[in-house]
Amino acid sequence: MARSMISAVIPAHNEGSTVGNVVRETLEYVDDVWVVDDGSEDDTYEKASQNGAQVVRQHHGGYIQAIRQGVTACRGDIIVTLDADGEHDPSEIPLLVGPITAGEADLVLGSRKRIPSFSERMIGWLVRMQVPVRDHGTGFRAMDRHLALGLDILGKCPCGTLVLEAHSKGARIVEVPVTVRTSEKKRRRKWNHLYQFWYVLYLLLLARRVTKKNG
Repeated sequence: MARSMISAVIPAHNEGSTVGNVVRETLEYVDDVWVVDDGSEDDTYEKASQNGAQVVRQHHGGYIQAIRQGVTACRGDIIVTLDADGEHDPSEIPLLVGPITAGEADLVLGSRKRIPSFSERMIGWLVRMQVPVRDHGTGFRAMDRHLALGLDILGKCPCGTLVLEAHSKGARIVEVPVTVRTSEKKRRRKWNHLYQFWYVLYLLLLARRVTKKNG
């Protein structure tokens, strides 16, 4: 059986100071790295390219659009997403990919020891009404290519909606514990989560309607 090709997709907005190191580390564990430069105003493009990444440029369209661009552009049978700020440890990529290559999962979530924001924890409470996962909002994940290409990822961010949508498509979802390295990035206010609650509620209601119809 042929070995699965693994691609990494790294959304990046003004991450010139860190993206080069992230690309170099990640290339040790994957076949190729695709950085999606989300309208950066610094040297993100140059640093990513110089360190071995394929770089896709887009106007500043946000994280979800960057993920879509990267998933479409890359060639991997398995797609790993991670952040450009160095918070995720690329040496843990084999832990994420393992359950997929073993045929045990379609989506693997890198579960953080601590969920950083109250709003994420509240969304998690909603998500667990449908899917028993702890860390729905992690940016460190591995996906089967077929699943990744079929995801719409509703909302302002993937919190909650990515997991719920994957579950609705019959994806097998597992979690593996990962470490979070310190980074100097400023934590953004979680205003997006106010909108995200409504998207999550919509998907939960939709799932309940489908269940009643099939029941």
